[in-house]
Amino acid sequence: MSDHQVILRLAIPSPLRSEFDYLPPEGVVPGTLTPGVRLLVPFGKQQVTAILLQLVSSTEIEPSKLRQAIRLIDDSPVLPQPMMKLCRWASGYYHHPIGEVLNNALPVLLRKGESASHRPIKMLVLTDEGSASDTSQFKNAPRQRAIVEFLRSRQSPPAASEIRQLQMGGSPLRSLLQKNQVAWISASKKSASRHAHADPLNERPLELNQQQQQVFNQLSQASQHTHLLQGVTGSGKTEVYLQIIERLMRRGKQALVLVPEIGLTPQTVDRFKLRFKVPIEVLHSGLNDRERLDAWISAAEGSAAIVIGTRSAILTPLKNPGVIVVDEEHDSSFKQQDGFRYSARDLAVMRGFEEKIPVILGSATPSLESLHNAQTGRYKWLHLTMRAGGAVMPNFHILDIKSRPLDEGFSGPLVKLMAEHLDRGNQVLVFINRRGFAPTLLCHQCGWMARCRRCDARLTIHIHSNSLLCHHCSAQSPIHSNCPDCDSPQLTRLGLGTERIETALHKFFPEQRVIRIDRDTTRGKKSMRSMLTEIQRGHACILVGTQMLAKGHHFPKLTLVAILDADAGLFSSDFRAVEKMGQLLLQVTGRTGRSERAGQAVIQTHFGDHPLLACLIRDGYLAFAKSILKERRATVLPPYSHIVLVRAEATKQHLPLEFLREVRKTAESVLARQKPQHLDLLGPIPSAMEKKAGRFRAQLLFQATSRNKLQALLGECVPLLDKLSLARKVRWSIDVDPSDTI
Repeated sequence: MSDHQVILRLAIPSPLRSEFDYLPPEGVVPGTLTPGVRLLVPFGKQQVTAILLQLVSSTEIEPSKLRQAIRLIDDSPVLPQPMMKLCRWASGYYHHPIGEVLNNALPVLLRKGESASHRPIKMLVLTDEGSASDTSQFKNAPRQRAIVEFLRSRQSPPAASEIRQLQMGGSPLRSLLQKNQVAWISASKKSASRHAHADPLNERPLELNQQQQQVFNQLSQASQHTHLLQGVTGSGKTEVYLQIIERLMRRGKQALVLVPEIGLTPQTVDRFKLRFKVPIEVLHSGLNDRERLDAWISAAEGSAAIVIGTRSAILTPLKNPGVIVVDEEHDSSFKQQDGFRYSARDLAVMRGFEEKIPVILGSATPSLESLHNAQTGRYKWLHLTMRAGGAVMPNFHILDIKSRPLDEGFSGPLVKLMAEHLDRGNQVLVFINRRGFAPTLLCHQCGWMARCRRCDARLTIHIHSNSLLCHHCSAQSPIHSNCPDCDSPQLTRLGLGTERIETALHKFFPEQRVIRIDRDTTRGKKSMRSMLTEIQRGHACILVGTQMLAKGHHFPKLTLVAILDADAGLFSSDFRAVEKMGQLLLQVTGRTGRSERAGQAVIQTHFGDHPLLACLIRDGYLAFAKSILKERRATVLPPYSHIVLVRAEATKQHLPLEFLREVRKTAESVLARQKPQHLDLLGPIPSAMEKKAGRFRAQLLFQATSRNKLQALLGECVPLLDKLSLARKVRWSIDVDPSDTI
């Protein structure tokens, strides 16, 4: 292909489902360009950062109308070919514009056209004099000696940020600088982060029990495959991850570890840093743009041995990928709920297949989709059925509260049991998955309720901020002292939230420390870490929390978990609600009895004889899951079918339904040509919460027993939707494999 024939086919961050053709920038030899490089191009009246998809020799656009790219940003691709291929697949499978998919794969600063290179950082090193000095000279300066010993133990020099984090600054460090024992140097992060070392360990691995060893042996022999590691809470799944990663690092490989939410990131990072002395990078939404770019580059260059992150980290390139671990793989937070609606778990499986590396999906309560894949042989199924270190599973007790008097949601037997555990110096966790004080403010006189004007939802009372807050759109107003309708002062607070439970516990146990952990108390950057540190100290206390406390945490002195309201998930209109309820109950009760102290879990319910709840407690999660899978098979629901939701919203109530009726007609015309079997269209109907944040919402469900036939329908149908008469009057989206159908 000669240079004058070359046309650049680019992906541009735009909702348009198109690839765009441009002429090469002036002075750039097209033959030197590689897919994955960025270029600055004119787009409309703007200049945007585009990514090269391929070089082509022809275009449907008239040559005279082709615009020229302004300049080449990169000498080499910022996204390597495996990541380009993964993004291409994701764009096709989730029917999302390739430009926006690739944009999601880049840190913000790279989207803005900044250089894909580290900023220089300050690092602390020993001088020649410091390296040769005898630490006995610091016998009267223990903090100076600690700094010197720390630097000698390090494989690579620590950055200034790490020195601050470890609180090694201040006068001891200044004294060492004055004595020429240590010095600050400036270097690129890449040079500071090399990890080629014979021994990557800070501390020796724990001894594996027989089950862990069997699982480790099977994973060690895996070159590529997806493994479902189903291990009860406290069974030592993390220790297996650590030892598999150590084995791969000794071969120069990198590991990518995904955790479901930012709240779990600090403790996961701490655990890995205690074990390994190699560079570990963290990727989550709490980082600023520069921190995220530096971590991303370290992963892409191979200088980070381990990358730990939340959902979006799955799109981070690795130079030498060795394994992908998805911890708590069942968690719905791995599914993006807006924009590019991908599943990080499913992308991990596809990425492992493309890069020919093993993928480990770990959970005590696997998703039914993963269980089905394990049962049918698509995934290798590994089990850990007993707790590590001699700990035993907690004793479960269903406390039927029908006809029992309740005081702020607590039954008398539960309060008595809590007192017994606290008197023994243990910790107690009270779980309710609802923040705020109470979910409803009701007028006793006329029946008025405080509702959100922008959503079909009631406002939640938050006492600490003295406000009524909508948990869907964040609308806020002051708490009324009188009813707005009848002016009655008889306003009643109905229902329970974490604030109300906290207040009640102060009344029941005035001598005890009560720690509330929910989204309201963990907004500060280090608030979650400081509260977890206090809990880990082991002093007797009561924890109150939402699902933020339900997974991943290890509290050795926690011996009682009390679940106040287990009934909400039993009668939901969402077909996944019972599955999620069972997962949440077992995850939160799994926080107890994880050391030598026996654990107990009490579940308050009005439906103690519900067959699924009884099955979960009596026979365990696997029997519970098999029971639900039997129902799903009979009703042809996922995983025995595949579903896609087309959602639409607008400020005018009639528009979403009218648009989706057009979508249905378009799909029916395509179906008439394709004539697939077992493919249904359901709706359109208004969403369960029709009005949210001032916009009316509706949805149309596509359902098929064949994934390929469903994708074929969408592949032909979706390009036609942009041309519908109402397409520009509504916001619409396609959600493939939705985790939430209401």
